[in-house]
Amino acid sequence: MSALGGARIGLLEARLSSELAELVRREGGEPVCAPSVQETQVDVTARIPVLIDELRRGQVEIVVFLTGAGATSLFGQARAIGMLDPLIEALVGAMTVCRGPKPAVVLRKHGIPVHVNAPSPHTTPELLEVLPEGLVRERGVVLLHDGGGNVALADALRAQRAQVDELHTYAWRLPDDIEPIEELIRELLAGRLDAVAFTSQVQIRHLFAVAARTHRTDALRFALRHRTVVGSIGPTCSVALEQFGVAPHVVASPPKMRPLVTAVGQFLAERRSHHTH
Repeated sequence: MSALGGARIGLLEARLSSELAELVRREGGEPVCAPSVQETQVDVTARIPVLIDELRRGQVEIVVFLTGAGATSLFGQARAIGMLDPLIEALVGAMTVCRGPKPAVVLRKHGIPVHVNAPSPHTTPELLEVLPEGLVRERGVVLLHDGGGNVALADALRAQRAQVDELHTYAWRLPDDIEPIEELIRELLAGRLDAVAFTSQVQIRHLFAVAARTHRTDALRFALRHRTVVGSIGPTCSVALEQFGVAPHVVASPPKMRPLVTAVGQFLAERRSHHTH
């Protein structure tokens, strides 16, 4: 029998749904997709000339890139106003810090060196390890957020006496059409999904936000705890689940999509074997 053995797997991916769904299909599962996140660009074009000036003057010395999408949006907006080259030139003179591999790829594509990379699993604690107080104290730090913002990171850097300026180039919002999420919730509550795989904390927040609109928060929590296998891609995702009272049954290691699908498959196979015996 294939790893997933025909299991129905709920997916809340939007941007990477086809890739994740394909992984599920390859392992013999049936993906049930409900895109839960819509990326909306935030206009920062007025901020870009100011940032370039601050970088040139040395008022901003460290720039922290949390996501590839954030970096791509920043450079795209700079290009739109004819300031991409000056921005790249200014960033080359600063210390660049990346939370994970995706923003590093974007920076290198533009010829910008990456000075510091947070180690796996690329969460806030690992980022703070490479941004100690001795490095950031009294220095200008620009924090380029992900779509949900990272209040804990900004607060921690300010506690280390960094002069933090936060920049949001895009935001995560609920899709205009939430019917696929509604349908996924109905499937979960009815016990018709063998597993659900979460790949970001915002998926969890949006799933519970939609459930709350029709007073089904408790029912959703019960279903995730008792009716279906819950897979989490990594620590940040797991913390978000636990905040809603749900402990993941499996956590991917390393925190990537393929290990997530594999771990869910192994858990389901062990459960099938246990029930058989």
